[in-house]
Amino acid sequence: MSDIVRIGVVGTGSIALRGILPHLTQDDLGDRLQVTAVCDPVPGRAEAAAEKFGVANAFVEYEELLDSGTVDAVSIASPIGFHYEQGKQAVARGVHLHFNKTMTTTVAEADDLIESAEAKGVKIAASPGEMLRPINRRIRELVKEGAVGIPTWAHTGSAFGTYHEDEGVRHGGDVLTNINPTWYYKRPGGGPLFDMTVYGLHRLTGILGPAKRVAAMSGVRVHERVFRGEKIETDMDDNTLITLDFGDALFAFVYGVAAGGIGPVSIYGTTGRIAGDKLNGESIDYPGREEIENSPGQSELPHVVGPHREIEEAHVYEDVMQLVDWIREDKPTVSNAHHARHVVEIFDAAYRSAESGQAQDLTSTFPTVD
Repeated sequence: MSDIVRIGVVGTGSIALRGILPHLTQDDLGDRLQVTAVCDPVPGRAEAAAEKFGVANAFVEYEELLDSGTVDAVSIASPIGFHYEQGKQAVARGVHLHFNKTMTTTVAEADDLIESAEAKGVKIAASPGEMLRPINRRIRELVKEGAVGIPTWAHTGSAFGTYHEDEGVRHGGDVLTNINPTWYYKRPGGGPLFDMTVYGLHRLTGILGPAKRVAAMSGVRVHERVFRGEKIETDMDDNTLITLDFGDALFAFVYGVAAGGIGPVSIYGTTGRIAGDKLNGESIDYPGREEIENSPGQSELPHVVGPHREIEEAHVYEDVMQLVDWIREDKPTVSNAHHARHVVEIFDAAYRSAESGQAQDLTSTFPTVD
């Protein structure tokens, strides 16, 4: 393979237009990667995105992109419900993968992808790579060192609100600015867990390690939404409350809800509390913190430098670059499929628990960052 990784972007919706394509087509990356193809089933959208970002190939059909011989890797930026099948098709052709969150919707799908990729020598990087952040690695160290005493419980979560309906790429008059958000409220793959809570849960499990058991309640609370005058019926749960068991009576409360929230990822112990980036109300020191605080736009993520500081969705760009480094330099990443699978299993088990009324055991694990 050439030193330059040829990347295809699958799905030219909100995340691709606001983040992935603006980042990956910057001049400073020309010695490492090239976006060689885009794909989207909406008539005219792939062509418009290709023209805007200077991409040579545009496809309506995903299979045509994979069979075109123009890519070594793809960033899957399609609705979450398509991720598994699109991932399987890429693996079958030996094409490396970056998954935007969330990798799949069931643990069985995640297991199959990982096993198939390992058999084919395909590398998978999966967003969100929360443990790439020095602050999260430092928090893990602090918890292990006893900075909060004996950890007793934790919480994380997110709320839909009207975030997706209000995004700027949805209210224009052309194919790149009138992107419909309906899929966020539909099965499979919709709902705030897969879309938003995934961030905090990657962080929490990265800090505390794999969970062991799940119990949950879940359902649809906001049955109808309105986008540009059209009604969207919600058929994917938008209100889910989860209790996680990490073992030895260490529990966590995790939520993905239609509206409302209770603050940043927090870990409570017998002698203290970590909330966001603070320990007992004081900012946590970590490598690079002073430079970041003194440089507007600076990021703790290693590839987010220069023009990338000013572009949206820098964390997604970082995860793509983790895959690029892995392909070029054989450097595995903590943004890996095993951690993504564990978070998927938690969500999958939570929905099963809510349906059955019974707690569900978890079996997956992942390498922790020490």
